[in-house]
Amino acid sequence: MAKKQNKSIVIFNNQSVRREWDEKEEKWYFSVVDIIQALIQQADYQTARKYWNKLKERLKKEGNESVSNCHQLKFEAADGKFYLTDAADVETLLRLIQSVPSPKAEPIKLWLARVGYERMQEISDPEKALNRGRDYWRRMGRSQKWIQQRMMGQEIRNKLTDYWKDNEVKEKDEFAILTNIIHQEWSDLTVNQHKNLKKLKTQNLRDHMSDAELIFTALAELSTTNVAKKNQAKGYDENAVSAKKGGGVAKRARKDYELQTGQKVVSKDNFLPGRKRVKKLK
Repeated sequence: MAKKQNKSIVIFNNQSVRREWDEKEEKWYFSVVDIIQALIQQADYQTARKYWNKLKERLKKEGNESVSNCHQLKFEAADGKFYLTDAADVETLLRLIQSVPSPKAEPIKLWLARVGYERMQEISDPEKALNRGRDYWRRMGRSQKWIQQRMMGQEIRNKLTDYWKDNEVKEKDEFAILTNIIHQEWSDLTVNQHKNLKKLKTQNLRDHMSDAELIFTALAELSTTNVAKKNQAKGYDENAVSAKKGGGVAKRARKDYELQTGQKVVSKDNFLPGRKRVKKLK
């Protein structure tokens, strides 16, 4: 398989589905376990993974060729690390779905057919990708102000990862570790601890941040980029120093903000159904 260039998460009925774009083949590869989780309507990821492992064994014994068409790709897990997991293109997934008794089978077929070709549209018209993100957040009840902050933060994040790519930082594991250094420095929590605080599992942490959390995350990453550029940081070790310094800029600003406003920046608030949003510092 060709080197993968683009990763993202799409949503089916509030279920996150991880996917990766293959530039050479010009197709998406989706996490099979995520699709299975949506099909069997199972909230627990590990339960869905066990279901898929048993189904895979049965299909192999039956000589089902769809299983052999699955690829092992590294996807980011809830703990922020990347693990090899089964992935399949739309055609293979449509065949696998036939083996799963579920009322979600037909809706997910239609959904896969739609999202499977989004990337082709985005290549010819990148604005469609931006509009799709806005529409998704709007449907999830986010305000226009929140959406603007989320997109601004993503642009800042992209500039930081571009710097890392161009300066000898390895993708996946090192990206995740550096991100965690920045996050822990400004927030006093690791990415995983922050997700646990918000009761998140496979959901994207940034999609459940408050306005303030988005702003301070962006400040930390912007500061990290500029510190790294100033020091001409190369490789993981030098960029780890820049990450700590950049996160420290946002940490000092966060403490002053909390002192002056009486509001805590990091909290358990999220956008999950039924959750109340808390703002005041306790």
